[in-house]
Amino acid sequence: MDAYAVLETGGKQYRVAVGNTIEIERLDAEAGQDVVLETVLALSDGQELKVGMPYVPDAKVTLSVIGHKRGKKLINFKKKRRKGYSRRMGHRQELTVATVKAIA
Repeated sequence: MDAYAVLETGGKQYRVAVGNTIEIERLDAEAGQDVVLETVLALSDGQELKVGMPYVPDAKVTLSVIGHKRGKKLINFKKKRRKGYSRRMGHRQELTVATVKAIA
């Protein structure tokens, strides 16, 4: 088994391994910078699994930011029948594309 970690960012959880490219909610970092996330929920070195309550102490995941982009457009449509009420609203999430450099 390979080493992996389960990390939490932006209210979502991601299972990552070294070398993976992930799209997460926008981080406050420029392209080319490294970001260290310490909100690691579970950590496996390939032999042993450590599960945090809620986070694993002294566990870190280092990400290298590739760039920023916007996700696909989502449409929210509300309608009440026979009332003449309808509402259409769109949303595009800001995303950060990052590569996992190290898990410690």
